[in-house]
Amino acid sequence: MRPGTAAPTPKRQKCDHWTPCPLNTYAYRLLSGGGKDKYAKICFEDELLMGEKTGNVGRGINIAIVNYMTGKVIATQSFDMFQGDNSGRMIDFIQSAPSKSLLFMVTHDDGAGRLKEDAKKVIEALGSKQIRSIQFRSSWVFLTAKGLKLPEEIQRENINHSDNARNRYSGWPAEVQIEGCIPKKPS
Repeated sequence: MRPGTAAPTPKRQKCDHWTPCPLNTYAYRLLSGGGKDKYAKICFEDELLMGEKTGNVGRGINIAIVNYMTGKVIATQSFDMFQGDNSGRMIDFIQSAPSKSLLFMVTHDDGAGRLKEDAKKVIEALGSKQIRSIQFRSSWVFLTAKGLKLPEEIQRENINHSDNARNRYSGWPAEVQIEGCIPKKPS
């Protein structure tokens, strides 16, 4: 590079991916909360569905439901798992998702304290391998679908616990994420 010339600014990709998703795919990024002030985020097709800027993310398990066929958000909801009895409401919300829906779940702060067994069973039935190991303040993200099969190569879940060496927030776990591209046509 010649002196005085700057490198070109990299082109921003959907949901801040490093590389663009192929044609006929949806871009997504799920980011759990991390520490006290790092809020969870759910991004789909470059739209922030849940996060601090949208004002709809909260302590507990945050869920966004998206219509797979149209790519449009159906509903978002936060379920506080530290106070109150919200497992039943969360089950109803998950079960209200119509067939051919994508469900995105992320924790912020505590997603386990009042998470009841029946709620764990519902999430486990959707394919979660980690819901039973979620602990106080675990950082957890999960992607699933109802009424369609996602490709096997898509990373669907990630977890970090407050006792993990990867932590940098004084007893709070660091955030975890998954991102990728979902084919628009069912496999």
